[in-house]
Amino acid sequence: MRVLIALGGNAMTGPDGSAAPEEQEAAITEAMQHVAHLIVDGVDVVITHGNGPQVGNLLVKNEVAAAVVPPVPLDWCGAQTQGTIGFLIMDALEVALAARGLSRRTAVVVTRTRVDADDPGFTHPTKPIGRYLPAAEAKVLVEHGQTWEDRGSRGWRRVVASPEPLEILDAVAIETLADAGFVVVGAGGGGIPVVREPGGALRGVEAVIDKDLAADLLARAVRADVLVIATDVDHALVGYGTPAQRPIERATTAEMRGHLDTGEFASGSMGPKVDAAVRFVEGGGRRATITSLHQITEAVHGRAGTVIENETRKS
Repeated sequence: MRVLIALGGNAMTGPDGSAAPEEQEAAITEAMQHVAHLIVDGVDVVITHGNGPQVGNLLVKNEVAAAVVPPVPLDWCGAQTQGTIGFLIMDALEVALAARGLSRRTAVVVTRTRVDADDPGFTHPTKPIGRYLPAAEAKVLVEHGQTWEDRGSRGWRRVVASPEPLEILDAVAIETLADAGFVVVGAGGGGIPVVREPGGALRGVEAVIDKDLAADLLARAVRADVLVIATDVDHALVGYGTPAQRPIERATTAEMRGHLDTGEFASGSMGPKVDAAVRFVEGGGRRATITSLHQITEAVHGRAGTVIENETRKS
């Protein structure tokens, strides 16, 4: 069985969301203990991950230094965080496996994700990122070509495009390494956003790709049987925040599509996770599960979390 595990930001930061180096290292070490259990049990694992807090740190460095050196573009931030997080995952996983008497090769693939240059997000960017700044500090970054919006009393905040991911360009390399026995980390942060020029050349762009939607594309590209989206809750919930709130334990793709259509899941949090899970199963995957990190071993086998399957497979 091949499983793609999509690690959320909570797997790479401290309990309070801190992205200090020591907090990131401790959180990733804990996450890899769970992944190691799966590998020892004979599961073929491919890993992808978020990078929001890590890119946030780089954006602060951009802002602080903007009057001295040009800001690093978002595609560069994505590449840098893929390398850093991937390195930490590799080291932590190899230690966890060695403690269990197993030696497995690991690899990180710096991964590009193709988006459409005509995606409406580029014309009207709406995805807020980073922290709020006073108008004078935001003005320096606007002069470097960034788009910032006045958010009233809280200050100014940067907005960027969040285009639909179309293709994981380096999925072939990831699949080849996985087939050769490597535990592969790829498409971190949804992948580095690139567009294809009319002549065929690729160009990085200022954008943020939803990591869950990219995880669906990667899972299908590497022929994963199961997609597990690890987040900070045990289940997806319907009726969130109301007396009718309840966890979803098992559902078909049609049922989850219905919940999406009625707006049960927030667009900035659970919505993309459910959408990605449904897309994966609709695209031929055996099942997808959304759950917390500590339940991923059981989730792989459909025994924990919100398990999404086709009607014919739902039990």
